[in-house]
Amino acid sequence: MSNRQAMNTVLEFHQKKQNGQRISLTTCYDYWSACILRDTPIDAVLVGDSASMVMHGYPSTVHASVEMMVWHVAAVARALPSMFIIADLPFLAHRKGTEFLMQSVDRLMKAGAHAVKAEGGSEVIAEIQHIIQSGVPVMGHLGLTPQSVNMLGGHKLQATRPEAADKLVNDALLLEDAGVFALVLEMVPAGLAQQVTQKLKIPVIGIGAGPHTDGQVLVLQDLLGMSKDFSPKFLRKYLNGYELIKEALIRFDADVKNGNFPSEKESYV
Repeated sequence: MSNRQAMNTVLEFHQKKQNGQRISLTTCYDYWSACILRDTPIDAVLVGDSASMVMHGYPSTVHASVEMMVWHVAAVARALPSMFIIADLPFLAHRKGTEFLMQSVDRLMKAGAHAVKAEGGSEVIAEIQHIIQSGVPVMGHLGLTPQSVNMLGGHKLQATRPEAADKLVNDALLLEDAGVFALVLEMVPAGLAQQVTQKLKIPVIGIGAGPHTDGQVLVLQDLLGMSKDFSPKFLRKYLNGYELIKEALIRFDADVKNGNFPSEKESYV
């Protein structure tokens, strides 16, 4: 591990909020990238339903299934036995009845998750309470909730009108009262995100929500610059991964075709 140990309990989220320490999260979907994260000071990982887009090429997160999420959680967990892993509840998993909901949560936790993330506020508060009362930590998610993107009119800034902003604040307080250990705010005005962060005792993690939240989360492939065409305003690319990997593959192809690979040094005798 790096010189700063990753978080591995819910209590550490609360301690960081109380101590004014900011929290870093990234998504992670597979074993090899999880092995890299294992050697970084990133605090925790989210096995997001964005796997359906990033790893499987679907146009939205609604295509993620429980089975898909279980496989990705298990792969990540094998590489990160000491890091806190949060798993997304996929599309409609918490709207198909209590039995299906708890079976889904059970499968994700047994695959290696330490908590689940559920999108929505007052409309799903009873389901979230049931999960928490069953002993499973839940992270909330408000603002742009990708599973509801068709209802929200696309991937755009949310809670820009006073009534929508009031609902978001009220939903955030409801989720805190229900017992969620942290809250993701996605694609909301920075001032509103700051207001929510100041009101809540639990950590607020932003993505496209400005600099005043308690922490930030980004999709791993996005921050590594793996998509040449995806550049929303909120994204900072820390690497031009797409071009670096493409150039490496072009060099490999050239070395094979011109006879420079493998060399004698790379051959057995």
